[in-house]
Amino acid sequence: MTTTKLTKKSHACVRLEKEGRTLVLDPGGFSEPDAAEGADAILVTHEHPDHFDEGRLRAALDADPGTELWTLRSVAERLSAAYPGRVHTVGHGDAFTAAGFDVQVHGELHAVIHPDLPRITNVGYLIDGGRVFHPGDALTVPGTAVETLMLPVMAPWSKISEVIDYVREVKPQRAYDIHDALLTDLARPIYDNQIGALGGAEHRRLAPGESTSL
Repeated sequence: MTTTKLTKKSHACVRLEKEGRTLVLDPGGFSEPDAAEGADAILVTHEHPDHFDEGRLRAALDADPGTELWTLRSVAERLSAAYPGRVHTVGHGDAFTAAGFDVQVHGELHAVIHPDLPRITNVGYLIDGGRVFHPGDALTVPGTAVETLMLPVMAPWSKISEVIDYVREVKPQRAYDIHDALLTDLARPIYDNQIGALGGAEHRRLAPGESTSL
């Protein structure tokens, strides 16, 4: 099986590299300005600014005419006119190939932040048949085996018991933290200990810029 290199960027952004091609997920405003630089393909889960930064996406698309974007309608509508044929609208149940990675789309709605706030669309991406799953801002269970779960550990819409139960339900081989920009260094050991002890899967954390092989 071909090795995939996973690089954690700040907050919810990750880069996957395989056979000389690069796929970037959620290079938003909380991530490094160059998080999408050099990407062959970009996936965006939803429109919130910590996942979607229009200026940075435009810069990446302008820099390389071969770069393509797959995302939900609310994001695609803001970019498709400027990049005809390169911005693809996807939703739950869709499947496609991007930068040599097989991708399946799972999920439809963002997690509930508060009952008074309307829920927006959110999609998760299952990569290469379950080697990686990135749920965006939802606790979506893809219903298939997952090797590596990108685990949103800290958000205004979640609490740690829900995060632990999510790991238990997905049953990945390992879980790597994402959506962690709001988590202080003082609190990280608490999350590490509780998720690791109670989640039932190997729990790992990468610092921004750190990589591992899958």
